[in-house]
Amino acid sequence: MRLEPVDEDIWIAEGPLVDFYGFPYPTRAVIVRLPDKTLWVWSPIKLDVDLKQAVDALGPVGHLVSPNKIHHLYLTEWHAAYPEAKLWGPASTIAKRGDLPFQQPLEDLAPDDWQGAFVQAWFRGSPVLDEIVFVHSASATAIMADLSEHFSEDFLKRNWKAWQRPIARLWGIVEGKGYAPLEWRLSWFNRKTARKSRTRILDASPERVIMAHGEWVRSGGRAYLQRALDWL
Repeated sequence: MRLEPVDEDIWIAEGPLVDFYGFPYPTRAVIVRLPDKTLWVWSPIKLDVDLKQAVDALGPVGHLVSPNKIHHLYLTEWHAAYPEAKLWGPASTIAKRGDLPFQQPLEDLAPDDWQGAFVQAWFRGSPVLDEIVFVHSASATAIMADLSEHFSEDFLKRNWKAWQRPIARLWGIVEGKGYAPLEWRLSWFNRKTARKSRTRILDASPERVIMAHGEWVRSGGRAYLQRALDWL
């Protein structure tokens, strides 16, 4: 199954592993059908024929979303396949991908184009990376890229080398913790604004949490995020 239903009008698509500085990372996209029946595609994964057919069966693609400047690899092929779709991302993504015609940068408030479907918060304060986090209100689902990584022991054993696995545990990017990578946390010099963003997401009371990398959380999402973001 190329698309896994999460709830009404929201699906997950799993992509291939990518190499991130020698560490294999899974890829995952989230697709939401907006009230006007257009599709909102978050962190697009590699687009193949089967996935395109599955997506097209849901409706017209209206929005392609990069949550941070790392999650941009497949925007070019999705934009080529869906040239009428609007491209969105924070200013850091837009600066990195000057070859693509983005809309205005994403910040703390979701664009009117998304018809009130999301609570949105801009986590910033690190010179290395910022990220836009979303909560799909109708399904109570938080959607985040690298602010929480949640690898299972089984995934690590199958895909990471023996010397790499202790790093995952040390960083806390494993089940039971779900932290952001250590080097990103250490670079977060200004946490005041990020704590406000955390409160905004927690106040939305998400029941589920879908992250780009690792085991997504099917229940108890608010408690999970309270723990995963407690370093802020």
